[in-house]
Amino acid sequence: MANTLTNLIPTLYEALDVVSRELVGFIPAVSRDSRAESAAKNQVINIPIVGAVASGNITAGAAPADDGDASPGNTTMTISKAKYAPVRWNGEEQKGVAHSGLYGSVQSQRFAQAFRVLVNEVEADLAALHILSSRAYGTAATAPFGTAGNLSDIAETLRILEDNGAPGDNQVVLGSAAIANMRGIQNTLFKVNEAGTDALLRMGIIGRIMNADIHNSGGVKTFTKGTGASYTSSTAGFAVGETSIAIITGTGTVLAGDFVTFAGDTNKYMVTTGVAAPGTIVIAEPGLRVAIAASAVAMTVGGTSARNMVFSRSAMALITRAPAMPEGGDSASDVMLVTDPTSGLTFQICEYKQYKQVKFEVGLAWGVKMIAPRHTAVLLG
Repeated sequence: MANTLTNLIPTLYEALDVVSRELVGFIPAVSRDSRAESAAKNQVINIPIVGAVASGNITAGAAPADDGDASPGNTTMTISKAKYAPVRWNGEEQKGVAHSGLYGSVQSQRFAQAFRVLVNEVEADLAALHILSSRAYGTAATAPFGTAGNLSDIAETLRILEDNGAPGDNQVVLGSAAIANMRGIQNTLFKVNEAGTDALLRMGIIGRIMNADIHNSGGVKTFTKGTGASYTSSTAGFAVGETSIAIITGTGTVLAGDFVTFAGDTNKYMVTTGVAAPGTIVIAEPGLRVAIAASAVAMTVGGTSARNMVFSRSAMALITRAPAMPEGGDSASDVMLVTDPTSGLTFQICEYKQYKQVKFEVGLAWGVKMIAPRHTAVLLG
């Protein structure tokens, strides 16, 4: 059968030009591992995690010490979604639209919406990983960077990563309120003589600050806090580094994704396992920064907030590939791949010729994973 999709290439790339202007920040910021792209949907992919190495005292002798063995752990991820967005025409529809002279424009816009829905879903899946971050910084319900000439919001959030030993290649993904404050209030960034560039003033490009890449995302989540109130820690006492904290006396829910503080400790700890009544919550690694005394220490559940994120690129992983075809192909009359130059996602375009109509499918398979919670932090807004 004759190849027909090549005639669509200008239309597809015109559509991608529209999609590339969407606020996509997480996709270009996270780690991409092509070695896992051959996995089938829901097939477990093992990712090794090497733990800390113990040091030893040097003692002269005939042979070195008999040590150095290790038992690396691992985490897993999967390609969990394989989805498509359809574009279908029947002959009468094509004829009618073509007669108006608008067929090319309408076709391009329909493909644009197909690309858009898949890109936005991937972006949303990555943004949802905020609940696994190590700690939070900032004020709930208050957009960061609201004080002119003050970039401490990003400095303090990066400090969390540095204190946790993050390896660098830092990424900052911000929602529209935080970006607006940067553009409109942080005059050290748009004053050319101070910033050393007119990129923000002329083109709205923030670029790189404090050795971190700044991204703008429409997918940044707003998280609604649980109803938990009046909880205290148990009287057992909890050491620095502890992640499981027993809480007593209070009522209401503490949700995975809430941040909590304990009296006498300003750190905002992210909850990864919550409770609906007194019990044991789990906070993200590396756990407590300040020990909790062996007494009932008051715990406060933080407020509803936007979840901007700061992380090392390697802390979050994204796998994408074309949806798998059976050996020998399916009933598609033609198949091609088109890459979005901005997000870097490669879409599979399939054409299915049906009775008096033709259907195109824009397809993508993907999976996301938080690899290193200790290398991520939430900037509240």
